[in-house]
Amino acid sequence: MSQFLQYLFSGVTVGSVYAVVAIGFNLIYSATGVLNFAQGEFVMLGGMVAISLMPLMPLPLAVMVAVGVVACCGCLLEVALFRRLRSHSVLHLVIITIGVSILIQEAALHLWDEKVRSLPYFTGNEVSSVTVAGASLSPQVFWVLGTVALGVALLQGFTRCTLSGRAMRACSSNPEAAMLVGINIRTMRTLAFGLSAGLGALAGCVISPIAMTHYDMGPELAIKGFAAAILGGLGNPMAAVVGGLLVGLLEAFSVSLVPSALKDVSAFAVLLLVLFLRPHGLLGRPSGTAVREA
Repeated sequence: MSQFLQYLFSGVTVGSVYAVVAIGFNLIYSATGVLNFAQGEFVMLGGMVAISLMPLMPLPLAVMVAVGVVACCGCLLEVALFRRLRSHSVLHLVIITIGVSILIQEAALHLWDEKVRSLPYFTGNEVSSVTVAGASLSPQVFWVLGTVALGVALLQGFTRCTLSGRAMRACSSNPEAAMLVGINIRTMRTLAFGLSAGLGALAGCVISPIAMTHYDMGPELAIKGFAAAILGGLGNPMAAVVGGLLVGLLEAFSVSLVPSALKDVSAFAVLLLVLFLRPHGLLGRPSGTAVREA
């Protein structure tokens, strides 16, 4: 039982980060129709910026400033690049996001070199642990789970209970109708990029003490986040949470059955199986299905 719980907590922790990346994919895809494969770089930048700010300010302030800086970078990316490329095909835009990911990696390499860095533990240290039913957990795991859960809850509240959030949902549902009622679609698309970047940066900060932060961690996170988004159902941010947790749990439990080098195979094998049986994802709706919401 203790080993089962150890795998469970490990899978939920890593899956939470995948879920955040998947939510970023869904936010941007819903608002702009773009699959942003630079989403993993926002996680990396959040950790790196917070680490750089640590000598200048307390840890909580460094995390908040890092989230704000990366969110602004996401907004600038949409304004300077994607807003000017709306006429390009989806395939061209996907290739462009991959190119942006590579450019951000190279910039991070020159700014922070190839060294692996990490933020200090928010509470406790690397040797302190909490025992839950025989499973040992780092105190930082609770920070990861709590922060990600709070971020997802706040995002859900924003999109459903605020005027700007409802406007963003209207843009993703029917851009033409949203434009006719006076919603500024450009602003909503920029806001989607900023929110996805800020949420990714927050995840990058809380995961840094456990998983470490390095300049080339973004592509792997982007691939796993994309798999989670597809698994849950692309276009549904909350389904991305389910997809992310499933990918994380599959990785964690597969270690007990296959060599650790093959842990990615199990997650992607299940993803392919789901795509064969339900191409729209576990919680997604087939194209053309109407969505009725209050």
